Amino acid sequence: MQMECQLLIEKLFEDLGLAKISFPITSVSGGFMHRMYKVCTANHTYAVKHLNPEIMKRSDAMDNYKKAERLETILEGEGIPIVAALIIDGKKMQEIQGNYFYIFDWHEGNITDWNNITAEQCRKAGNIQGRIHAIETKQSEQSEPELCTIDWNEYLAKSVECKEVESLLKENLPLLEYAQTELNKARQSLPNITTIIDEDMDPKNVMWKNGEPVVIDLECLDYGNPVSSAIQLSLQWSGITLCDFDAEKQKAFFQGYSQAYDNGFRNYKSVFGLTYTWIEWLEYNIQRALGSCQDKSEQELGLTEVKNTINRIKYIHHMEDKIKSNLEF
Repeated sequence: MQMECQLLIEKLFEDLGLAKISFPITSVSGGFMHRMYKVCTANHTYAVKHLNPEIMKRSDAMDNYKKAERLETILEGEGIPIVAALIIDGKKMQEIQGNYFYIFDWHEGNITDWNNITAEQCRKAGNIQGRIHAIETKQSEQSEPELCTIDWNEYLAKSVECKEVESLLKENLPLLEYAQTELNKARQSLPNITTIIDEDMDPKNVMWKNGEPVVIDLECLDYGNPVSSAIQLSLQWSGITLCDFDAEKQKAFFQGYSQAYDNGFRNYKSVFGLTYTWIEWLEYNIQRALGSCQDKSEQELGLTEVKNTINRIKYIHHMEDKIKSNLEF
């Protein structure tokens, strides 16, 4: 699959009139959904993202990407430190033979080791998120929130051919049902505020150079609730992903956030259930583990993430009281 993609990239560069690729295309870490490649010409280096074909099959995919592109342009205009997709032939997204790509200038820097995130990095990340939320704030109309309606028993029935998934679901079914109930209660309690949000701005999507951050992977830019976004990202930056919560790092994130933006909300403890948004990532990876993906390697990644995500949900449940007490500002 990767060799086929590299041939497509060579053809794409030729069709776009970019310089001839002069070195072998190399695969680099591209997150959990898409694949990223380093592409070098004689005088320039690019990062090329191949968008997941399974994601692109979704009926709303193209509209979501177009919205994210518009918001990315707004963030650029506001001076938010980001790596934006290049506009070539009047568009950001490039298509060839039914495959979709984004092309970026190669950005030197490093993703922070998740085991060594500092409180200062959390503060700077929180400040960027606050700056994004502060760009455009509006009171949204009172409406029913989009609730989570995952049928865990249905996935349990579908997983009979994947014993690892079946066993994990059986063992944790009461917890997953509890998490979904708490998530929905929290969503119903959110204030009616809408801002630009980047809920994918976790540590893997921020690069650092000389101590300063720049945000990458902006395809998830959208309009949404800043309270939900802030609490979830504060937890990711403070160690929830590794099941190693650090209260001081979460406080640092919110310190940086509040320096840039005050959303007026104070009772974060009351919406603790938002921390269980992980169940939606779990559902996506159950689907991949059961074969809804582009190849075997992605299926294996899906299974790995099923295991990791269930462990995170169990850890959040175990740490519930401590995290709630840390959300009292």
